[in-house]
Amino acid sequence: MDLTKVIRKNILALAPYSCARDEFKGEASVFIDANESPYENGVNRYPDPLQHEVKVLLSQLKKVSEVQIFLGNGSDEAIDLVYRIFCEPRIDNVVAIAPSYGMYKVCADVNDVEYRSASLTDDFQLDLSAISSKVDDKTKVLWICSPNNPSGNAFSLNELEELVRCYNNLVVVVDEAYIDFSDKGTMLSLLDKYDNLIVLQTFSKAWGQAAIRCGIAYASPEIIMYFNRVKYPYNINVLTQQAAIRALSQPQVHDRHVEEILSGREILRILLGSLPIVEHIYPSDANFLLVRVKIQGMDAAKSADHVYHYLQNKGIIVRNRTRVHLCQGCLRITVGTPEENSTLYETLKTI
Repeated sequence: MDLTKVIRKNILALAPYSCARDEFKGEASVFIDANESPYENGVNRYPDPLQHEVKVLLSQLKKVSEVQIFLGNGSDEAIDLVYRIFCEPRIDNVVAIAPSYGMYKVCADVNDVEYRSASLTDDFQLDLSAISSKVDDKTKVLWICSPNNPSGNAFSLNELEELVRCYNNLVVVVDEAYIDFSDKGTMLSLLDKYDNLIVLQTFSKAWGQAAIRCGIAYASPEIIMYFNRVKYPYNINVLTQQAAIRALSQPQVHDRHVEEILSGREILRILLGSLPIVEHIYPSDANFLLVRVKIQGMDAAKSADHVYHYLQNKGIIVRNRTRVHLCQGCLRITVGTPEENSTLYETLKTI
């Protein structure tokens, strides 16, 4: 892929902000370059602008090169950077499956880029003809969330690779925020094969680090270079880097929690399926279930609204998705602890 054809001209010409910490390699004993306070308190120094320690651990864990890794302030920073690097405002467009993660459209609106929705099938599968009908010569990016939010299902690697291969003149972003809960496999092994592929992952879900706000983009070294040029100089603070390092140093905790959530997902699916108000539970490759509810005498939207507000009044917060495309009557329910799942079930029984 010739990146010069898809990257904005002003980004190609951009002279990035550079600090002495970017230019220096090795160990220093005196830091008098950045106008910081010299009084050590643990946070008086600027953090590593390229998060080398975190990337070393991720590189070893994910079997990708450090130069193929970008860390952002949540995956939302990486999503926003895709628009800022590749999409010319008021000229270019992007295509995304629908329904899907809402920040793709929010970032499109913020960046004044046309957002085109390609509907999934009624059972939330990819519709290749729907995608094709939305793509034209001004399309720069294709967004695919897999496992998808809010439907919960993952698409096959063969289907995803076909999209990356067919649209080799576009940037194809596969958002794998929930990949740890899926047995369908990751696209990371295809990074060296396709230089138009970006894979997003996060510390927020399976790693249990939502509060540190750290997302990950994997891509070709050239794309990562442009991410680093456009990002703010110290976008990942030192406390976040330290928390990420601690998490990555204890992969057994991650693995145990994933196993427990998968077990809880199946138990919760069985419990919810026994309730008269539950009309359908969609298959899930994520840490949540999309559940369609039905209250006698109410239509789909009112049924979902009624259950949502009933739970809210009992102090239980779920996500009401009934007004999302293809999700009429649906609530999205995250798998909690066994105690939380039991509380939800016992409360729903009282409706």
